[in-house]
Amino acid sequence: MRRHLVLRAGDAASTRAPLRALLVTAALAAAALLTAVIALGLGEMRVSAADVVQAIVADAPPAVETVVVQWRLPRVLLGLVFGAALGLSGAVFQSLTRNPLGSPDVIGFDSGAYTGAVVSIIAVGGTALVIPSALAGGIATALAVYLLAYRRGVHGFRLIVVGVALTALLGSVNTYLLLKAELWTAQMAAVWAAGSLNGLDWADARHGAAVVAALVVPLLWLGRRLRMLELGDDAAAAAGVAVEPVRLALIVVGVSLSAVVTALAGPIPFVALVAPQLARRLTRAPGVQLVPSAVTGALLLVSCDAIALNVPPQALPVGLMTIVLGGAYLVWLLVAQSRKEMR
Repeated sequence: MRRHLVLRAGDAASTRAPLRALLVTAALAAAALLTAVIALGLGEMRVSAADVVQAIVADAPPAVETVVVQWRLPRVLLGLVFGAALGLSGAVFQSLTRNPLGSPDVIGFDSGAYTGAVVSIIAVGGTALVIPSALAGGIATALAVYLLAYRRGVHGFRLIVVGVALTALLGSVNTYLLLKAELWTAQMAAVWAAGSLNGLDWADARHGAAVVAALVVPLLWLGRRLRMLELGDDAAAAAGVAVEPVRLALIVVGVSLSAVVTALAGPIPFVALVAPQLARRLTRAPGVQLVPSAVTGALLLVSCDAIALNVPPQALPVGLMTIVLGGAYLVWLLVAQSRKEMR
């Protein structure tokens, strides 16, 4: 029997939350913060955890404050914010598709954002318009997938199949564009495509956090309707949910969360795929959980970035580390699925 905690926001408003899910979410949040503190102390100049906390909340020696606050803190904050955004995006699409493979990188929305960025880099000859172009490419791809998959409604399996097909098509387009581009332009696009938090500063942190926060507000409002859609279109419609408008709104918000990360840091794969499934297994709660998925995504991305920076002999883009994580997860998922089918 699951224990629930009743959260009240007044005499009329209340909600019930599984106690295990709340405890697991709190533990994951604490682990993410602890990992962030450790990451702030790692690097060529090692800083103790106590000095890291002191540099953030109080006065510290100028050298420590410069290294921790000015150089490392924006990167770590963006790791937490972008990881949470990818976790939320993956949770939205896995809930809509009712499939553990439903995530923006598998369905093709990240490929669309990458196409927008590549077109911008080649046309403009620089990165000045990469962010709006990547956002436009991701949203345009999402709308194209939605329209192509629409047959008296959008079903999860059809959305994934159309998305995978469009991913392959966009991959060919991207390869063609890079082959036709000048060498230095192709190299610039390839570096951006690796997915990295390198070079991001406080301006990027403020802009990225502001956009993610602005997208979280409508997502929280749509969250209850997302849970009702998991019951099926007929049941959701009977409960008063405008099924297709709500689904389209969730797709736009979900792809925007992923596109913001792609626009600022390049495509960072598999976090959106893995985080919601890990959160679901840890919380043992029915359906896809938004808040646990966000916290799990933050923990995964900040951990992978810290490992990519400090474990290999030479620092690697975090996108390469998340590919290793995602590949291991996919192998485990396929093995577990095959064992289930053999029973």
